[in-house]
Amino acid sequence: MVDNIPMRTEPARPPAPTLEQVAERAGVSRSTASRAINGGLRVSPEALASVEAAVADLGYTPNRAARSLVTKRTDSIALVVPEPDERVLSDPFFAGTLNGLSSSLADSDIQVVLVIARPGESERTVRYLRNGHVDGAIVVSHHRDDELDRTLLASRVPNVFVGRPLSADERDVQYVDTDNHEGGRLATEHLIGLGRRRIATIAGPEDMSAGIDRLAGWRDAMAAHGLPDDAVVHGDFTIASGAIAARDLLARFPDLDAIFIASDLMAAGALGVLAEHGKEVPGDVAVVGYDNLGVAASTTPPLTTVVQPVVAMARAAGARLLDQLQGAATPTEPLIFAPELVIRASA
Repeated sequence: MVDNIPMRTEPARPPAPTLEQVAERAGVSRSTASRAINGGLRVSPEALASVEAAVADLGYTPNRAARSLVTKRTDSIALVVPEPDERVLSDPFFAGTLNGLSSSLADSDIQVVLVIARPGESERTVRYLRNGHVDGAIVVSHHRDDELDRTLLASRVPNVFVGRPLSADERDVQYVDTDNHEGGRLATEHLIGLGRRRIATIAGPEDMSAGIDRLAGWRDAMAAHGLPDDAVVHGDFTIASGAIAARDLLARFPDLDAIFIASDLMAAGALGVLAEHGKEVPGDVAVVGYDNLGVAASTTPPLTTVVQPVVAMARAAGARLLDQLQGAATPTEPLIFAPELVIRASA
């Protein structure tokens, strides 16, 4: 014998409201309702208000695919990072950049698409951007050889760089940066003011404006005080490269009494090597880093460093890109943040 088990039937969901129903409720044509929902172009204030009220009353949600056909917009922008995957996931610079960019878009419907442009893939990246997948791009951690500034300029894709561009004329590219030259000089002057005279530097990559400018600031400060500027080793802004560079410096310049290091991650690697060699910081070797992104306060000892306001820089870059997308007047001059020295125990 089989028992009859009663079946519970879920009530049918009402169909989603349509654009035609919005138009009928608002007392306007379908095309007017569509224009009102997709930006309000060529729509009177009265009709726009009626459509907005109808959308709210009916709970209407626009179809994004259909909306893109009307507006020719994707409501998304790319955050382009020409670095290897592991670097993007481990460096706090990129987390700060994403934080700042997201905050600049908080009042809009625009989403961020992360595009990791691996070495040698710049043409593929620009092709993706140019083919309408996004409305614009923010580029960070730009290297000279990736030529993203030059190719994006030619593509006409709206863009803003975080960091001074290298391959294109910087007057043609919108960018936001910190004064890396002054930051390098400020850090070195601090070490000189502490009485240090054999000051080395672990510089950043030679194909990035941050690496070039921070090194130039160090050289200028050394020259102003008649100090030698031969103790230079380059890293790539990673912990491992900072450790390798520190070992090289200690082997070649055993009399050094201070190091200006062009990123906090490299400084963290260098501090470990100094400890291995029995060098007390700051007693034997004073150390100043650059970035002030979290790691600086947790090293042993805590790191004196130059602030790079990454969140504020990315937020400003996002605001400039939004202005471009909205057709607003945008400044032609770059936005440059002044550096600031945060003094902790390392120097």
